Amino acid sequence: MTLALLMPVITDIEPVTKIADRPEPKGLYPIRDVARLTGINPITLRAWERRYGLIQPTRTESGHRLYTMSDIEAVRQVMGWLERGVAVSKVAELLARATPTDTQLQDAKSNEYAQLQARIQSALSAFNESELERLYGQIFSSYPPGVVFQDIFLPLWHRLLKVQDEFGRTSEWLLLDGFLRGRVQHRLHMQPTDARPCVLLVALPESCRELELLVAGLLLSRSDRVVRVLAMGQPLDELSLICEKIQPQAVVLFAQHVMGAAQHRRLTRLAQSLNCSMALAGEAADVAQEALARTSIACLGSEVGLMNQRLDTELKGAAVR
Repeated sequence: MTLALLMPVITDIEPVTKIADRPEPKGLYPIRDVARLTGINPITLRAWERRYGLIQPTRTESGHRLYTMSDIEAVRQVMGWLERGVAVSKVAELLARATPTDTQLQDAKSNEYAQLQARIQSALSAFNESELERLYGQIFSSYPPGVVFQDIFLPLWHRLLKVQDEFGRTSEWLLLDGFLRGRVQHRLHMQPTDARPCVLLVALPESCRELELLVAGLLLSRSDRVVRVLAMGQPLDELSLICEKIQPQAVVLFAQHVMGAAQHRRLTRLAQSLNCSMALAGEAADVAQEALARTSIACLGSEVGLMNQRLDTELKGAAVR
């Protein structure tokens, strides 16, 4: 998801400092140029200005915005904070301070995520699905998908999974699990069907839960590729048939549990039977790189940025083969 999608669209017009209409003075840039230089679309730039006061351009008498290089640098700083997982509502305060250390930033983010998890837990304990829906929407509009799931929802999901011997926790976990599976499946179904390349995502048997697989599919999906998540229990020995029919550019196997040597050998044989590239993702991929180094199987890892970067490399290599 692009940063532009993280922001609400705001259409009100507020008065700002105006200057007379004339050709843009040297050192001032119209909004179209700022969008081109930063990659942030004009709707989001206006929202950052109006709702959060993150940038303060001047205006011509006809209302056109003009930005200085300092404004453009501020936009880039905002992008940096958002990419590091900070909510947009917190960015103005951070920009006003001296640059924090990495430890301070991590502590601030951890505290912020813990507060959100406490609110989610409160909604679960009350079995209040409407409040859960509201919190989900609020969080998804403020953070990139990797933070939403890997830093906020899934850690709480894992904690509840581990304490199901406590009365009521199983019901809370089931509510959260079903809620998140439904929301992630909905977003996966919204992918453009004509996008290319196509990637198949398949769970290794007994190696993960359905939500973990679906979230991996969402985090690997982008506007320039479709990720098709096959159902849990998909037989690996029938993947060659599916690949023959669908013609994907790659098959990504997903596993959260460490694999043994026998499983590595099985994956190597499977890769040789497919007519496309094959990769491994999830926590199993983090520890399998050495064992699979001499095979054609790419290890994508489990962190969202690294997974996408390595998958991009694999798809580019497949395109020239």
